[in-house]
Amino acid sequence: MEIKKENKVVDFLKRYGVYVVVGVVVFAVALTFTLLATLNSSVQTGVDNANFVMPMTDASIVKDYSDTNLQYNETLNQWEAHMSVDLTSESSDVFAVLGGTVTSVDYQYLDGYIVTIDHGNGFVSIYSSLAENVDVEENDRVSAGQKIGSASESASGELEQGAHLHFTLMLNDEYVDPNDYLNLQLK
Repeated sequence: MEIKKENKVVDFLKRYGVYVVVGVVVFAVALTFTLLATLNSSVQTGVDNANFVMPMTDASIVKDYSDTNLQYNETLNQWEAHMSVDLTSESSDVFAVLGGTVTSVDYQYLDGYIVTIDHGNGFVSIYSSLAENVDVEENDRVSAGQKIGSASESASGELEQGAHLHFTLMLNDEYVDPNDYLNLQLK
């Protein structure tokens, strides 16, 4: 009489095969959802239903945002990251891109006259190279599209660009690309 020796793997699969298959399926579904969530994640602005307006009417980009490729600054004769977008327009008027509170009106030699607006939830916009006679004061409440000043040549660090707006967006103290929020590339 011969005794059959069963393979341990076959024996295991006979006993627990259903559990193995269910485990693999659950893992595959969880992995799929995780990957889809990562691929479809959107940039959180921290501002509910934010409707951005352009900071200038019919603006053209003089120098675009770049956090990875260095750009040459002709005025300072150096290569640098450009964490803002420089805009120019036939009209020099500059507008708030969202409603918020003016947290500062300042002057710095390289950046010129600067207006900073806090939009809440960590979102801040910064408007540099403005003319001296800005239209807002610290603690003023502004609405989206409200004129806050005029573009000028006050930024001595970018004189070669002529009159322009040096526009910066920040979220939770991190620079963000304004192109992600405004239709700048259509200009």
